Amino acid sequence: MSLRDPDLISIQEARELAARAAAAQKKFASFSQEQVDAIVEACAKAAAENAEPLARTAMQETGFGNVPDKIVKNTLAAVNVPNAIRGLRTVGILREDREKGIVEVASPIGVVAAVIPSTNPTSTAIYKALISIKAQNAIVLSPHPAAINCICQAATLLERAALTAGAPEGLIQCMKQPTLEGTRELMRRPEVGVILATGGTGLVRAAYGSGKPAYGVGPGNVPAFIERTADVRKAVADIIAGKTFDYGTICSSEQAIVAEEAVRERALEECRSQGAYFLSSEEAEKVARLVFQPGSHTPNTKIVGRAATVIAEMAGIKVPPATRVLVARLAPEQVGREFPLSAEKLSPILAFYAVPNLAGGIALCRRLLEFGGLGHTCAIHSQNRAAILEFGTAMPAFRVVVNTASVHGSIGYSTNLFPAMTLGCGAPGGNITSDNIGPQHLMNVKRIAWESRPVEHRTVPADQHLAGAAITRAPEAVQERGNVLTGPLAGPVLALSAQAPLPGEKPVEKSSEEFEKKKPAAPGPAASTTTVDRAAIARLVEQVLSAQGITRGSGAPKAATAVQPVAGAVASSSAKNSASSSAIAAEIADRFFGPTAKPKVASVVESPTASSASTKLAPAIYPADSDSGRRPEPPPKAPVEIQVFVSENDVRRAMTRSEKIFIGRKTILTPSARDLGMEHEVFVETEPGSIR
Repeated sequence: MSLRDPDLISIQEARELAARAAAAQKKFASFSQEQVDAIVEACAKAAAENAEPLARTAMQETGFGNVPDKIVKNTLAAVNVPNAIRGLRTVGILREDREKGIVEVASPIGVVAAVIPSTNPTSTAIYKALISIKAQNAIVLSPHPAAINCICQAATLLERAALTAGAPEGLIQCMKQPTLEGTRELMRRPEVGVILATGGTGLVRAAYGSGKPAYGVGPGNVPAFIERTADVRKAVADIIAGKTFDYGTICSSEQAIVAEEAVRERALEECRSQGAYFLSSEEAEKVARLVFQPGSHTPNTKIVGRAATVIAEMAGIKVPPATRVLVARLAPEQVGREFPLSAEKLSPILAFYAVPNLAGGIALCRRLLEFGGLGHTCAIHSQNRAAILEFGTAMPAFRVVVNTASVHGSIGYSTNLFPAMTLGCGAPGGNITSDNIGPQHLMNVKRIAWESRPVEHRTVPADQHLAGAAITRAPEAVQERGNVLTGPLAGPVLALSAQAPLPGEKPVEKSSEEFEKKKPAAPGPAASTTTVDRAAIARLVEQVLSAQGITRGSGAPKAATAVQPVAGAVASSSAKNSASSSAIAAEIADRFFGPTAKPKVASVVESPTASSASTKLAPAIYPADSDSGRRPEPPPKAPVEIQVFVSENDVRRAMTRSEKIFIGRKTILTPSARDLGMEHEVFVETEPGSIR
């Protein structure tokens, strides 16, 4: 039993080609960068050598455009595209950032399903095949039914060149029985990884509805603004050259001239002298009815890509034989469906508007783009950089070309944009990207990342994160207690040892000598009995004061002199007049670690030998409550500083120092600071709703 239904035949073909392409791509995935590049170069060379034959075949089959311009388009795809991607890494390791510890590795998508239009058939086939192979993918072309022969001819040419260069069979294929249902089946196949959709609105929507990642395009209703400082003669020449290029078949060709009043008459005169024919009101009506059939909002295919003289004859209008473009003059308010010639026409027909100034030009060009070309392309002709930037910033288009033909500039022929036949229109145009599509869009990038900041392996209270260390209260048994200052102040270490009485017991006083001789039997994980000298304490104090912005002499000394000795404590006369180094260090520790870090000081003893190289610390004791047997309430915590403004640099600095940033409702966070800080849990909210 043989298949006879065209759709069934097309569906079966799509399945077979997709499976064959997937098998070829698996083999191709093991090729080196040098092997991939050799295949791309072989295909490009074959396409360049056959640019003219392919152009003639396309012209004869579709009837759109003209041979000279199609040769240029084929050359753009076969020469400019390879030049742009030559040297681009798409296999293996792409980039390595040793400072950040990140290695990026290319990963091909697999099989590319490419929808090819009839307006730019061979050039689009060459372009899509080259960028797909460069990204180490296989490709299956689905040609427009009106351009099957020329597209399949281009695919066959490319496939033979690829095989000669060592590519696996099935890397480049083309459907020979394409139907809408067959194309949809191709796009839905599990072997297909991504879709490149260039064509009518229906096919582009089908691509987005396939459930696969897709790069589509949108319509282009390109306005070209002539600002008062422009070189009017060149501006008009560029506009007409762009509009007549392949008879307007590229969607980024100009659709309307918007001239500032100051140069309007010169622009009109230049248009007439360079081959434009201005339509009367009655003639404009005839052309409008021809271009857009009743009930249709897309151009009549009979006029797409036809010469101006041919269109005029079809509309029943007599024009000079040298006519290059038909121009209809419209008022600034004449934009929309009720004015058909204000839309995209895909033929050498232009609308002409005049506006009083730059602001008027910006407003009108925006309306034209919003009517039918959001996200696509626009052009400005001006010598005023400020005006160019103001215009470009205001346009809802992602290609704003300056002082050149919009079609040539947008596809990278006369500008340094990436040479492409698929132009993304971004979110406004319903596309996933606003870029000119290249190999970088047809591969995934995996990232191998090394740890740059250690992970905390236990839960730490937020108020202790600021000090960069977790402080846990020792068991209630009598033992030595010690806390080590870490994090951003790591280096000098301050050890505070103390013995606490059991509940109900009286404090036991010991001399400083006995205390110094005593060794802890079983110190806890964070315990330390290191003795430090005055210089180490001084350095620590200076670091603490500097890190917290405390003016020297205004913080710790006052707190230190306020310490009162309990009964039985011994203090030297020098301690009465000034704070000792141990008192300052104790106060600093209390500021940073809270009451759990240092018990309430009972006595401060300074060695009589002040010139000694070491300072001996008397034991600090938790005095017991004689009535209840409970310890007194710990002293209040030092107030935190709520930041007024936080930038990304502030967050990174805090991350480097293992610090926390305290914020309130009035704290201003930059977007990047908010995202980074929330990701790494740097913020401490002092009020609910501080992070917005």
